[in-house]
Amino acid sequence: MLELRHLRTLLALRDAGSLVEAAERVHLTQSALSHQIKDLEERLDGPLFVRKTRPVEFTRAGQRLLNLAEQILPQVRMAERDLARLAGSEQGRLHMAIECHSCFQWLMPTIDHFRNHWPEVEIDIPGGHHFDPLPALAREQLDLVITADPQALAGISYEPLFRYEGLLAVARQHPLAGKAYVTPEELAAETLITYPVEHARLDVFTQFLDPAGLRPREVRTAELTIMMMQLVASGRGVCALPNWALTEYLERRYVSAVALGEQGVWSTLFAAIRDESRGAPWMEDFLRTARETSFAVLEGIKPA
Repeated sequence: MLELRHLRTLLALRDAGSLVEAAERVHLTQSALSHQIKDLEERLDGPLFVRKTRPVEFTRAGQRLLNLAEQILPQVRMAERDLARLAGSEQGRLHMAIECHSCFQWLMPTIDHFRNHWPEVEIDIPGGHHFDPLPALAREQLDLVITADPQALAGISYEPLFRYEGLLAVARQHPLAGKAYVTPEELAAETLITYPVEHARLDVFTQFLDPAGLRPREVRTAELTIMMMQLVASGRGVCALPNWALTEYLERRYVSAVALGEQGVWSTLFAAIRDESRGAPWMEDFLRTARETSFAVLEGIKPA
C-alpha cells in the first residue's frame, strides 16, 4: 500500500539528488531508505528511478508518484495546521532576534509562509534593542532567537535547523583562490573581514584560528554581506561566510571560495526557544516551516 512516507521519501530523493543526502533529510540510514524504496518498487512491480544517476533520473512511474506527492503532501500539511489551530485557543506571540547577518535569505520567506497560515500569531523582529538576545529570551522579552552559538541557560532549548559549512571568500586573483583549502597559518597572513560581532561568536576564530593559537594580520569589519564581498573582490581582504550565503556571488564569479582546512569547518544553526513554548502548535509549525524553507532556498546545507 502506498503511504505518505513513501511520497515524502521520493520528494527528498528528488530535492537532495542522492540517496545519502535524501536519507539525511528524512532521518533514515541509507540502508533503511534503500530498503523502503526497494519495497515500494516491488509492490508497484517496477523501478522508480534509474540507479547511479546524479541528479536522480526518475522513471515514468516515479515521476507519476512525484506529481502525486506534490498534490497531496501540501494538502496534508494544511490539514495538520488547521487541526492544530482548532485544538488551541491561544493567540500566540513570536518576537524574534537573529544572531546571523545572512539569515534573511531564508528567514523572510519562512515568516511570509508562516504568517499566511497563522494570522492570529503576532510576529515581530524588534529592532534597535541593546541587550543580549539569549538572556532576553529567558526573560520572555523574546520568543525565539536564531543563533549558531548556543549558551546553557535554564529553561531554554535549542532546536537544530540545519548544518552549514563555513568557506573563505577570496578575490578571484588571490593566490589562495586556486587551493582546495586554506591552513590557519595562511589565513593568519591575511586581512580578515568580519561582521561587527565578538570574535568568540565567529566560527573562523573559535573553530579554526583559536585552536592553532593564531590571529589574522588585521581584522576589519563591515555591516553588510555585499560590502564584505566588494572589499574581498577588490583584494582588500578575505572573509569567512556560510556556504549558502556565498552562493550568488560564486555563481556570478564575483569571488572564489576555499574550504577552511582539509576537513572543513561545519556548524549548526539553531532556533532557541523557551521550554514552555516547545509544545505550542504554532511554534512547532514555525520550526518545521523554517527547516523546509531552508532546504528549498539554500544550497550546500545538511540536516542537523
